Amino acid sequence: MTAVESRKGRFLMLGLLAAAVVAAVDQATKWWILNVLMQPAPQVVEVTPFFNLVLAWNRGVSFGTFSGGGSWMPYALTAVALAIAGVLLTWLWRAERWFVALALGMVIGGAVGNVVDRVRLGAVVDFLDFHAFGWHFWAFNVADSGISVGVMLLLIDGLFPGDEKA
Repeated sequence: MTAVESRKGRFLMLGLLAAAVVAAVDQATKWWILNVLMQPAPQVVEVTPFFNLVLAWNRGVSFGTFSGGGSWMPYALTAVALAIAGVLLTWLWRAERWFVALALGMVIGGAVGNVVDRVRLGAVVDFLDFHAFGWHFWAFNVADSGISVGVMLLLIDGLFPGDEKA
């Protein structure tokens, strides 16, 4: 095994570990929300003046888009998410930098976390609710956070080339 193959193997393992951590933390927090905090089903748990824990069911994709697609929609969204995760796994397998591997792992883990919800529950559990001046952002979860942060890291990597990419 060459040094490059060894390094790529470590990057693959880093990405897979990041994916596993994001998916596991996502599922653990959703379990806690559903089975502990929201029993017997409070509507809102105020944590700070700008942050609440809520229970919201997202039957669509980002910000509830495509939520009115009918009973087949969770299956279609699951298929699309799994296809995207497959493409990202291929990219991860080819990753040559730890930063990219970490970012891809976060996106993959987030996608897997939300797919698990769609398969088990028919919708994604969202519970993080930030608000300011009477306006509430869309409720989201740990998987959504992993996807968002991972995509931001990929954008940063693409916009600001390092010495190894020049």
